[in-house]
Amino acid sequence: MKKYNLIFGFIFIFLSASFNMHAQTKKNDLTLSKTFINQNLADATLQIKYLDSQLKPEDIPTTYKDGKHVNWESSWWCSGFYPGTLLYLYEASNDKALLDMAKVKLKYLEKEKYNKGTHDLGFMLFCSFGNAWRLTDDSSAYKEVLTTGAESLASRFKPIPATIRSWDGKPWNYPVIIDNMMNLEFLFQVSKITGNPKYKDIAVTHANTTTKNAFRPDFSSYHVVDYNAEDGTVIAKKTAQGAFDESAWARGQAWGLYGYTVMYRETKDKKYLEQAKNIASFYLNHPNLPEDLVPYWDFDQNKLASDNKYYSKKDLRDASAAAIAASALLELAQYSKGKEGKSYLAKAEKMIQTLSSNEYKAASKENGGYILQHSVGSIPHNTEIDVPLTYADYYYVEALVRYKRLLDGEKVIKSIID
Repeated sequence: MKKYNLIFGFIFIFLSASFNMHAQTKKNDLTLSKTFINQNLADATLQIKYLDSQLKPEDIPTTYKDGKHVNWESSWWCSGFYPGTLLYLYEASNDKALLDMAKVKLKYLEKEKYNKGTHDLGFMLFCSFGNAWRLTDDSSAYKEVLTTGAESLASRFKPIPATIRSWDGKPWNYPVIIDNMMNLEFLFQVSKITGNPKYKDIAVTHANTTTKNAFRPDFSSYHVVDYNAEDGTVIAKKTAQGAFDESAWARGQAWGLYGYTVMYRETKDKKYLEQAKNIASFYLNHPNLPEDLVPYWDFDQNKLASDNKYYSKKDLRDASAAAIAASALLELAQYSKGKEGKSYLAKAEKMIQTLSSNEYKAASKENGGYILQHSVGSIPHNTEIDVPLTYADYYYVEALVRYKRLLDGEKVIKSIID
């Protein structure tokens, strides 16, 4: 009996040592220092305070072009990113001035909870009010905004074609864009807040339909899938912001990577984890991904002919896509084992390093006060080309905050509902 106890004791010690070694290895996998992360967060804070000094209270900043600030109304899909960035920086610094600046914008944004004319309410309300809920004591007020907004978003879901409609109007019948995967996290969280599974069920149904219809065999995604609203069949698969219909628009690939990572977190259904990993493999192993890991605006831009109207802009990079991908990969790494998880982490670290370099991070009080340079909105629409963009800043800061949490021994994700 003593012999068996001794054997079991050795096994226990071995397993304990293995566990501790694994935990230590995970800690040692982090190659960016606290000094580096904290310095970039501090720089971002100074920069965004400068941007705020250039704004009127009602301004919703979007970009900076030709020496002028471009601000949109609260109904613009980007309206939640600026207050969301302020709130992430408040989380990192505990600087109450940032919280106060965010609250000014939230006052003008709140009315969008009634907006049933857009699918972008996750971007608009969850990135802003969701972070405010998580970080402040004003929970009752923010809860009402979030729940009303989720109901507005849910109104755009139809059982046929089993998706949330993206855009209204011609020339589309019932268009659904890959970006819409980013609004599902909002629905999951409101199901937790309210105890009503309806919102979660809509998110799952939408994701499943998107998996079925929006992806090619190599796990690149189409930008737009247009459905027949009567029978749910696919009418066409197109692009609106990519180089051509069969190309892989870079930001769209990042949206998909992030969206399916969230789907796995919220459901623990491994099919979503596999989807996220397959998208990551396409993205990270693409032969046209530059060495610094900031993609061209479209992965297939090199296929454009010299007489194509986009040819002169074909080599522009999109820092926003890299920021989204970096943040997503930090989370995906936490759901992956061994070399695979380490690879995702290493790629995210390189993206953060590149974005934090002088090539992409603006100097103090330059770039209109935006943090990152060299993003692309839509070349086909000739809008926001090689400029700073509010959502590039948001996901860059989110990636920094997520990495800071890892350095502090915490999880990447902090849900608004624990």
